[in-house]
Amino acid sequence: MAEGWAKHLLRGKCEAYSAGTEPHPLNQCAVKAMKESGVDISNHSSKSVESLKSIPFDLVVTVCDSAAKSCPTPMQGARIVHAPFDDPPRLAENAKTDEEAMPHYRRVRDEIKEFVRLLPAIWSEEK
Repeated sequence: MAEGWAKHLLRGKCEAYSAGTEPHPLNQCAVKAMKESGVDISNHSSKSVESLKSIPFDLVVTVCDSAAKSCPTPMQGARIVHAPFDDPPRLAENAKTDEEAMPHYRRVRDEIKEFVRLLPAIWSEEK
């Protein structure tokens, strides 16, 4: 969702990539939550941090609540900002249906959107 918001809200201002410690199938509840807000992430794919190692990053934003401790950061020289968002799949693990899970995805989607809107100011402060 973070990559989707960055590409949507910061179009032309940055290149956004999303990756984790290991690739996973695209979460369809996340796709649905973003689509509800007018952002199509259905063509995104899960990538590992390792697969982005050759890209020179200026800023790396870790977004999951466990990323500050468990996310490897092979991006030499990049500034790192941690934004500890709740993990919607973890929050929704006891949901019996996708509809029961969706409130968790919507809340985190909206929190990520507001954070991404602030990224240009955060980047300016970090310099």
